[in-house]
Amino acid sequence: MSRIAFVFPGQGSQLPGMGRSLAETYAEARNVFRLADRVLGMPLSRLCFEGSEAELSRTEVTQPAVLAVSVAALRVLEARGAGPQATAGHSLGEWTAHVCAGTLRFEEALLAVRARARLMQEAVPVGEGAMAAILGLDRAAVEEICAQASRGEVVSAANYNGPGQVVISGRAAAVGRAVALALASGARRAVPLPVSAPFHCALMVPAERGLASALENVHFDDPKVPVYANVTAQVVADAGEARELLLRQVSSPVRWQELVEAMVADGLDTFVEVGPGRVLSSLIRRIAPRTRVLGVSDPRAVEAAVRELGVAA
Repeated sequence: MSRIAFVFPGQGSQLPGMGRSLAETYAEARNVFRLADRVLGMPLSRLCFEGSEAELSRTEVTQPAVLAVSVAALRVLEARGAGPQATAGHSLGEWTAHVCAGTLRFEEALLAVRARARLMQEAVPVGEGAMAAILGLDRAAVEEICAQASRGEVVSAANYNGPGQVVISGRAAAVGRAVALALASGARRAVPLPVSAPFHCALMVPAERGLASALENVHFDDPKVPVYANVTAQVVADAGEARELLLRQVSSPVRWQELVEAMVADGLDTFVEVGPGRVLSSLIRRIAPRTRVLGVSDPRAVEAAVRELGVAA
């Protein structure tokens, strides 16, 4: 019998029009967007459905928007009897995983994620930080390149995404030096990423501290299904650890490859990417090619996944 994991995307998966067909087709999705608009006091649904790429790329919009679209798809699946034996999310997506696991209420997650986005954006002025994807080098080589390129400035691995794909983050000049060194060291490509801040590095420590204050009155429950954490690539033990690891995640690297490998080692063999885009599906196919990978972001994909997972529509 299949063991199913739901995985949730993070920032970078946003797309104009995301969630619109779900809301047009399913009451469960409409309810999620209505609730998000009310909780945030802003037309988040309109930005998802009609917003431009530029509007959706603003960090304070992107993070709650991706969360809302992912939860809308999740609620549609749940209403049709589909659920996971475990869950995880990439960066921002880890918050959605905790909503899925019952650790956090959706309303509180929305407000916390909006605060997280604002704090991460404010931690480093626009233009002073950068991120880049290094393709074709292993993690040890990328870590050595970052050490050589730093020259007293922050540059480090931010996302260990999969075999031969490591994202680096830090001061713009240091990231530029690391990109040049990577190409000189035989990297297949080194691609600057269109981000507004250098996420998952030491420059985000002020955001982490601010988020700790923002979470003081947020209630966490023990997860009802296992949640695998970005920081440790292992299962979160309880509510207290869930809070701690979501805070540490802001300035720590995302250990996605190790996380997926740990899930597979624990017997999970079917991964359902719930939310916009197909970034995680692509990574999982490379990390664990023998697993079954599905994506759910629109009505056609919902019905296909329901059939594939063998639950009643």
